[in-house]
Amino acid sequence: MSSLAELQELIEQKYGIAPTQLDPHGSMRGSGIDSLALVEFIFEVEDRFGITLQSNPDVDTLAELAGLIDEQRSAKAAASPA
Repeated sequence: MSSLAELQELIEQKYGIAPTQLDPHGSMRGSGIDSLALVEFIFEVEDRFGITLQSNPDVDTLAELAGLIDEQRSAKAAASPA
């Protein structure tokens, strides 16, 4: 499953927003997720994916957040012994 699909699933579980209602390239804030909820969501994302994002990452869309997650996952996989 892609990071984007996992994020869409998490938003649906947490906020009741169906993936079809949330444009991956549109602002999450415009979809009913305020700034505080976004910060809380990012903490949950870190826990769910086992990653640490920079403090206060500059993300506004699910696509941007999925890109950061993918970068972290790639870096983690590259650092792991084969």
